[in-house]
Amino acid sequence: MDAPLPPEQRRRGRRLAIGSHLAGMIFWTANTSHLPTLALVHLGATETVIGLQGGLLPAFQLLQLPTLRAVALASKRAILVCGQLLALTGALPLVFFGQLVAAGPEAAIALAFASFVVATAGLQISNTVWFALLNAYMEPDRVGRFFGAIRTGWHLTLILFFAGSQLWLDRNPGSFGPLFALAWILGLLRILIVSRMPERSEQSAARPRVRDGLARLQSDPLLRRYLIGVSSAGAVRYTMTPFVIVMLQRVLGFTSAQIMVTTVAVFAGGLISLYLWGRVVDRVGPYPVFRATAIGSGLLNASLIFIGDAGSAALAFATTYFFLRSVLAAGHGLADTQVLFALTPKDAPSRTLVTTQVSVAFLSSLAPVLVGLVLDALLSRATDALPVYQGLFVICGMAQALSFLPLRAFKSGLPRSPIAT
Repeated sequence: MDAPLPPEQRRRGRRLAIGSHLAGMIFWTANTSHLPTLALVHLGATETVIGLQGGLLPAFQLLQLPTLRAVALASKRAILVCGQLLALTGALPLVFFGQLVAAGPEAAIALAFASFVVATAGLQISNTVWFALLNAYMEPDRVGRFFGAIRTGWHLTLILFFAGSQLWLDRNPGSFGPLFALAWILGLLRILIVSRMPERSEQSAARPRVRDGLARLQSDPLLRRYLIGVSSAGAVRYTMTPFVIVMLQRVLGFTSAQIMVTTVAVFAGGLISLYLWGRVVDRVGPYPVFRATAIGSGLLNASLIFIGDAGSAALAFATTYFFLRSVLAAGHGLADTQVLFALTPKDAPSRTLVTTQVSVAFLSSLAPVLVGLVLDALLSRATDALPVYQGLFVICGMAQALSFLPLRAFKSGLPRSPIAT
């Protein structure tokens, strides 16, 4: 492995990482989050299909396990660029969304879902090496502040993108093609930026072995507690996001343009809070943040039972929910990253980072798929769909509020960064 990067290259890497995310996260989000859900609802997809799409992002982190073996043979930049190219290829049919609609409902749903599958797979392959690249740029006492800064930047660009999307859909209902096209161009721009990023090579004669990373998960009690706590929170988050949107559109009758306001609220919450959360996490440590954000998010999830009609007050309530949930998720995410970096060996980070993140994502991905199947079964027999969704929100609220309990292992502070094993 190469020697640690000199300070100037670390600073350059941090600047390029921030610039990369300003463009790349629009492409990422447009193909994995709220916009796909709205597009599938517009096409008439079932709750099961929507649940499957909601679980694609965490489920496809499994692709990072075989990709991890390539770290010993290829540069991280090359792996990142190849994954991004696959994602761009998969997302290209979405640029022609109008033609998909003309193909008929069944064909359109199948083609759109296939595009999301390939795009998400490429993004997750690319993302295998992202944290390992960033790990080489870190100053140990400023992890929270760096991630607060990088995430603040792309939250601002996402606000601009989705605010523009709301205006576009308000004037052109169902016209998703131009939005996917703009995201596709920005995804291409990201390749030009990341190809210049410096890296600390992990190429060697011995490939990183997945079983070594999994063995560390089994042997390290702190990693196991981290895995359980973060997976629980992630499972609730991946479940709530698509099905709150489905409830707002199918049950209450809000339009895609109206619901896009809630998407803007998500990124506004992150924008105003990430920098402050970064300083808080660096100052007080992760556990107080885990506890406060879990309980607060649980109460927010349960509060959705008070939405009962499609009036302006309901839309304002939903927008406030997404805004406040985003504020709390921003803090939880920074505490999560701080713990993960503290538990990661500095001279061989990929093995621990990838196997841990994949395990978290796989466990989280099961929830939205299972919930989609259950909702389809319950809704087929229900005369009123709203109580079904309200029951889901209460259950998710309780699960979220309790998710910090395994993370009490970090109550006394962060462990020292382990040596490579």
